[in-house]
Amino acid sequence: MNSWIKSAVAALILSLSLPAQAGLFDWLWGSNKQGATKHPIVLVPGIFAFDTIAGVDYWYRIPNALENEGATVFVPKINAFDSSAMRGERLIQQLDAIRAASNGAITRFNLIGHSQGGVTSRYVMNVRPDLVASVTTLHSPHKGSPLADVVTGVAPEGSLTGIGFEALANTIGNLVNLLSANEADRSDIYAMLAEFNKPGAAAFNNLFPAGLPASECGQGPSSVNLGGHAIRLYSWSGTAQFTTGLDPSDALFGITSLAIPGPDDGVTGRCSSHFGQVIRDDYFMNHLDVTNQVLGMVSLFETSPLTLMRNHARRLANAGL
Repeated sequence: MNSWIKSAVAALILSLSLPAQAGLFDWLWGSNKQGATKHPIVLVPGIFAFDTIAGVDYWYRIPNALENEGATVFVPKINAFDSSAMRGERLIQQLDAIRAASNGAITRFNLIGHSQGGVTSRYVMNVRPDLVASVTTLHSPHKGSPLADVVTGVAPEGSLTGIGFEALANTIGNLVNLLSANEADRSDIYAMLAEFNKPGAAAFNNLFPAGLPASECGQGPSSVNLGGHAIRLYSWSGTAQFTTGLDPSDALFGITSLAIPGPDDGVTGRCSSHFGQVIRDDYFMNHLDVTNQVLGMVSLFETSPLTLMRNHARRLANAGL
């Protein structure tokens, strides 16, 4: 074997052993900092919202990937189970604190929300547009998820079944909050579910329609002006459930997908994910893959979520955001 072939093979093997957030080209030449956005990026989690538990990030290796591109990244502490309004108020407190501590260096934020985190970001955008430069939603069920209708139908709030379900779910949510060093919030599973069943989603969208498509499965506006503040809007999503065969979430989403008509990621229908400029709505990703979960087990035949996030940071930076 020629020496240059041996060197190339060795370099390839070595690159595969590097951390997932460092791409081969970044390793060879270093990051060019093209993702150095004007405003910090805030990664807003969905349900089971934690930043880090036992050394595992909700946004697995994504903050480092974005920071390697030159972005400043924050991951807020948000209640595991609650309404988007209550979660949004908690997020606003943290954004205000970050802005105050920056002595004027930080004025606005690029919010990137996964699942309910996208709806939480929409709430913040509407009630405090002065804080927001852009909102990007990932796999967010803007029109609700039939899963919420199933749960609230099987275990209605206040029923004997519902009381037991509520106690168990809130105990789990409070444990997640505790492990994530977020003891300020108490979980409220029915407040979350009531927002994502059909009537709850419709009520939220009637209050906060900005960014939603005018047609059933169309694109929304690429930007809106709220309170004199221009805000850019983006979204993307996927339509797969089984993406690796190794990730335990594959089986779960294969089951939950049965309740959702049409293409979906196991939680969010393709059209329900549409908000603002739709970058793409059919990635080969399930509901968790976009956050690089579980532990980076995502499809080898789809663009890495780390690459998607790095590219989006560059998109925001190129837009002057």
